[in-house]
Amino acid sequence: MVPSVPHSVLIAALATCVFVGITSVVSADEDLSFNRDVRPILSQHCYACHGPDEHSREADLRLDDRDAAVDYGAITPGDTESSLLVERILTDDPDLIMPPPRGGKELSVDQKRLLQRWIEQGADYQQHWAFVPVPETVAVRDQADDWAINPIDRFVAQTHQRMSLGHQPEADRATWLRRVTFDLTGLPPTLYELDQFLADDSADAYSKVVDQLLASNAYGERMANVWLDVARYADTFGYQNDMPMEIWPWRDWVINAFNDNMPYDEFLTEQIAGDLLPNASQDQQLATAFNRLHRQTNEGGSVAEEFRLTGIADRTTTAGTAFLGLTFECCRCHDHKFDPIKQRDFYRLSAYFSDIDEFGLYSHFTRAQPSPTMLLYQGDQRGKHQQALNAIANARHKLDQAIESLTASWSKRLGELPRDLPTPRQPTFRMELDGEAEGVVGNASRCDGDQAIECEGAPEFGRTGRFTYSLWVRPAVQQPRMIVLHQSVAAEDAGFRGLQLTLDDGHPEFSMIHFWPGNAVRIESVNAIPTDRWTHLAVTHDGSGQASGLRLFIDGKLAEVSIERDKLTRDIRHRGEWGDANVGSVKLALGARFRDIGFRDGLIDDLQVFDTELSLADIAAIYFDAIPDDVRHNKDVQLTDVQALDHCLKTAEPSLDALREELQHARTHENELVTKIRNIMVMKHSDDAAAIHVLNRGEYTEKGEAVTAGVPEFLNQVAIDNHLGNCDDRLTLAKWMTAPDNPLTSRVMVNRMWHLFFGRGLVVTLEDFGAQGTPPSHPELLDYLARSLMDSGWDLHTLCREIVLSATYRQSSQITDRELWAADPNNVYLTHGPKHRLSAEQLRDAVLSASGLLVRQVGGPSVMPYQRPDFGRKLAPERATNNRPAMGFTGVAFTRFGNAPRHHLRC
Repeated sequence: MVPSVPHSVLIAALATCVFVGITSVVSADEDLSFNRDVRPILSQHCYACHGPDEHSREADLRLDDRDAAVDYGAITPGDTESSLLVERILTDDPDLIMPPPRGGKELSVDQKRLLQRWIEQGADYQQHWAFVPVPETVAVRDQADDWAINPIDRFVAQTHQRMSLGHQPEADRATWLRRVTFDLTGLPPTLYELDQFLADDSADAYSKVVDQLLASNAYGERMANVWLDVARYADTFGYQNDMPMEIWPWRDWVINAFNDNMPYDEFLTEQIAGDLLPNASQDQQLATAFNRLHRQTNEGGSVAEEFRLTGIADRTTTAGTAFLGLTFECCRCHDHKFDPIKQRDFYRLSAYFSDIDEFGLYSHFTRAQPSPTMLLYQGDQRGKHQQALNAIANARHKLDQAIESLTASWSKRLGELPRDLPTPRQPTFRMELDGEAEGVVGNASRCDGDQAIECEGAPEFGRTGRFTYSLWVRPAVQQPRMIVLHQSVAAEDAGFRGLQLTLDDGHPEFSMIHFWPGNAVRIESVNAIPTDRWTHLAVTHDGSGQASGLRLFIDGKLAEVSIERDKLTRDIRHRGEWGDANVGSVKLALGARFRDIGFRDGLIDDLQVFDTELSLADIAAIYFDAIPDDVRHNKDVQLTDVQALDHCLKTAEPSLDALREELQHARTHENELVTKIRNIMVMKHSDDAAAIHVLNRGEYTEKGEAVTAGVPEFLNQVAIDNHLGNCDDRLTLAKWMTAPDNPLTSRVMVNRMWHLFFGRGLVVTLEDFGAQGTPPSHPELLDYLARSLMDSGWDLHTLCREIVLSATYRQSSQITDRELWAADPNNVYLTHGPKHRLSAEQLRDAVLSASGLLVRQVGGPSVMPYQRPDFGRKLAPERATNNRPAMGFTGVAFTRFGNAPRHHLRC
């Protein structure tokens, strides 16, 4: 409890706090430090107009560079009277004074005096402290008294001595136990733990407690609580109806990583690029879900490319903040105004995170995870799936061998093969489309592009379905995309789930899609079809779900195609196992689709659907059967060797039927098995990923120069030549981040951990180590801890142990000395023990723990907090089922909007 303090002392203390927020307290005869004393003033008041951003720089004056400032005459080292900077900050002329009054950033009298003193002392500049490599060794000075327990205390005592400050006595045992237990586990100590500790008089009593806490499962949950906030974790997508992301397995990975004391460099690497590690394990791939936690939308009218690029930018800024402690957000639109980060640097860095085959939107009508994804095996699922895949491979091999043998046999007696067209087969479903326009087979239907023609009774095919579609089309215009035939609910709103036949700039294109583009197969005809003329189109599928199993026909002939995608691994139907809507009710339709570009003014005739893969000859027979006799007589209707042999192998060889059924059974079994395996968003490198461009003003429609992956230029000397080679993928980026000479990564993590234990970091601005951030209160201590972290093999347990066992941490938080409190009310200089509020999670869990209601199960799906049944209806009746934030492990709440649920905040 803070003692009563006279009003005058309080005012003085507050004034000191304000000044400390800008720079450190400096005595009149002390040499100034540019990083500690001057840079914060220039950054706060000058750099926006006279800093690194050349596009917003005024009067061509640059104050972040000494040579530029001296050449301009703004600074004359040692001579304040000749320095234009001094003249402009001291003038009373409102048109000349700097900073301009209109900006609202007036310099205080003390700040003006400090700038004058700095120039008088020679106006030395320093490289920004955060960009200087961590020293290979940091000297630990001896202490005059015996207060210090470890090196942390010696650095703190050095500051105390320099500033004539003192420290508080050690907190009593019960207080320290409560403090350290909350800090390391997020929970209060039990009575049993308290009794055990108080009764332990051994020299290592404190360290034994710390070891027990670090070994508990609650430690991983506590650390994950902190990291999930950094990683912007949420259980839902964050937009519109805010559907579940099903991303909780990544949260379990984080808990396990902390409980296993995974070295921090590995922790970083696996989240950035676990999928690119050699022989990456399931957990290493799962770790990359860190990059997919950004908000996603599926709202009508959303532009996929806009949100794809927004997601990439989010990954970039999150990684930059979480691991490097730099603010990258403003660089999306222009060069950084305070730090030497160019706009081009931002897009080069974002190119590391754009290497996946993604769409940009999530699905409204299905519960599919936006691609790319991975199968998350549990129990014996991996073994069973591998057995299923082996069964497919074996069945495929036997069928291929049989076909190869029969092909060799028939090739020696091709003259015996029938050459006449076969009689057209009877379709499983046929729709002659009796409209008002003249067609090929009777009358045809004209499409308006908005209303779909539903094919009631047509079969629904899945990933392993063998099928053939045949129809006649007459397009009126040529457009970038027109939907001709589909078995789906929607386009973007469903991730394109289903199958579809489209005309893309006149090129027939057929797709089977679980979630576009990362889990789909698509082929496109090399040749386009004409407008205002009838063309016969047909598609066959052999049940493999692969591009090699799809064939596209134009006017009875096999078309040459290009393969756009060949990555289909899950069913294309809506499935109840996934919680999809419209299970069993998705109809085949023609000419239009919900929120898509229809076959406007185009004609369609004679749709036929077969539940098998027709032969080349069968397709030719359908085509010739429909065209007029006079046209047919002018064409060669005799089967070629290829057509005749293909037809024979598909229809006249009973020995192949059983092998085909065996293969079909194996494929169906694997499809049903994989349906039950959890799927989760991750990173997965793809050569199909789009290039990254510098975006003018950050607008997704304003694409400029195409760039390749690279780190910010002002940091590119870090380890590039010595360790990293070409620096062109996420794994290289992770190695660059954890290289020993990277000045930021270790400092940022050490500072984050210090904040966990003391309520504020050695650098107060945890997420900004740049010019706008606060200089470290104890720079040598920060460097010592950063170097120790790297030298220990990035061991976080060692870091935690050293902090909580220090005399600095063990100080009492009770302050009886009014002068000491007035000199250091915010504990910047660590003159007393930690004194900060518990988080909402800790307060709630303390109550649950004390009452015996705390569920100590670790991991698993999130649970919802208790709410009265009518809560949602009172807020928003139309969304009563979607307005509740999710609750995380051990009752810890995780919401997009903060630590504790705030139900009035909704997107």
